[in-house]
Parts: sequence; C-alpha cells; structure tokens
Amino acid sequence: MGSSQDYVDFVTERIALGARLTTRKMFGEYALYLDGKVLVLICDNSVFLKPLPANAALATGLPQGSPYPGAKAHWVLDELLEDRDRLQEILQVTADALPAPKPKTQKAAKTSKAANTKTAKTAKTSKTAKVAPKRRKP
Repeated sequence: MGSSQDYVDFVTERIALGARLTTRKMFGEYALYLDGKVLVLICDNSVFLKPLPANAALATGLPQGSPYPGAKAHWVLDELLEDRDRLQEILQVTADALPAPKPKTQKAAKTSKAANTKTAKTAKTSKTAKVAPKRRKP
C-alpha cells in the first residue's frame, strides 16, 4: 500500500520549513527534499531517514526500519513528528552532511524523422531549383 497525499501533507506541515522543503512522488511513495537534497522517504505512511554518522547522535533512541523490502535500515521518524524542533534539527544536520545535488544537464531537443526529411527536401529544392519568372503575353 502506498502512502497517502494527506499523510505527506501532514508531515510537511509538521516539519514546517516552507519552500525549502519539496516532495516528489516516486513509485507510489514519496521523497522529501530539503534544499534540493533527498532527505526523507515516506513509505507506507511512515517517515524514514537514512542513517549517517552526522545524524547518529540526534537519532539515539529512534527505532529503525526498512522503507521497502531489500533496503538498508533507516531511522523511523514517526515519533518525532510531535517534536518540531528536534525534527528540524535532525533534518538540517542530515542535509548539511549530504553533498550538493549535481546540476542537471539540458538534453538537445529531438526532432521527428518526418520533420527532418521534409526540411531536407525543402532545403534541397530551394538550393537546386531555379524557377524562371512567368512572362505575360501582350
């Protein structure tokens, strides 16, 4: 069962970091981004944070769980949703420890094969064909 949009809205409201926090739906679940960095996964209406050496001290006492089958254990932040200050602190420490996201490169726009053929024909005829002006009969 995937996470509900209502739960994601609740979590983002509890975190309260404004425009710095964005969400993206992925495979029926959600990823939360802070300043463009993936911090949190919301899977089956639970909040999971990747364990890092930087956030280990702040996550003391939190349960661990797997966001999906085969994933490594993550901190489960569900009980921190009521403690906004601690939640914001652990998210900020985690964001600071993660590298900046790589800039996306722009791909060249693709054109259809038919458009290329038509353009090539037009260019070919305009270069080779010279049309004589029509003469008027007196």
